[in-house]
Amino acid sequence: MTTLSFEDTSRTVKAGALLLHFNEAGPSNGETVVFLHGGGPGASSWSNFKQNLPAFAAEHHCLLVDMPGFGRSEKPELDKQFFEFAADAVVQLLDALGIAKAHFVGNSLGGGASLRTALDHPHRVGKLVLMGPGGAFKPMFTPEPAEGIKLLGDVVAPPGPNREKVEAFLRVMVFDQSFITEELIEERLAAAMDPENQQGLVRAMSTFAGPRAGELWRELDRIPHRTLMVWGRDDRTLPLDGALFALQQLPDARLHVFPRCAHWAQLEHRAEFDRLVLDFLRNA
Repeated sequence: MTTLSFEDTSRTVKAGALLLHFNEAGPSNGETVVFLHGGGPGASSWSNFKQNLPAFAAEHHCLLVDMPGFGRSEKPELDKQFFEFAADAVVQLLDALGIAKAHFVGNSLGGGASLRTALDHPHRVGKLVLMGPGGAFKPMFTPEPAEGIKLLGDVVAPPGPNREKVEAFLRVMVFDQSFITEELIEERLAAAMDPENQQGLVRAMSTFAGPRAGELWRELDRIPHRTLMVWGRDDRTLPLDGALFALQQLPDARLHVFPRCAHWAQLEHRAEFDRLVLDFLRNA
């Protein structure tokens, strides 16, 4: 499998009024796939998807995008709810790159941004792959907020992140704790402690306060795109029962559940996840 480094794939482009960072790989004439990361401390699309990139870049033009407020992208004040702001920014990135349409692979916060893009810019979206998508979650049995959301709130709360908080958040993301290596903890901690990244996370999360903020589940019936939802049976951030409402409401959705898996299916079941999603993208 091809080795792709962060440095060799790193790009920054002016997208509308914002500077957005992304990692780009794969054939330029292949169908474009946009990957959007989750919203935890120190999050970026490279951190979320670097292990999946070689498999996808073998045949697809891949853009691992740092959403506004995260990674190496600009961290502006937000004048819209985060999902709306991020969807507009990603479409402006596609405009800047001359890309008419792309498939979207979104994890958690990035899943919500992918859904908002499909709602607000339907002709720019091909297929949707959603892993525990934020905003689509409407729990049938479990109380809110779930454990992972509580831990994210702890990270954001003053005085901000520290090693204990970041490690606790990372550990709830996986079923198999061996995936939480010292290297991963140090990588995410360093990014989380950056003052600009802290500010970006706080700005993003603050837009979810208030009634109905980010509640995409109310609009799922308006999304006709072919959709694959991927969920971990043991997800403690957006538990599996939250998938049932979305599965019923989305007109063209199917659901794949991984056993012994929490919120990061793309990491815990990388090879099977890659095969599943690539097959979905290949077939009409």
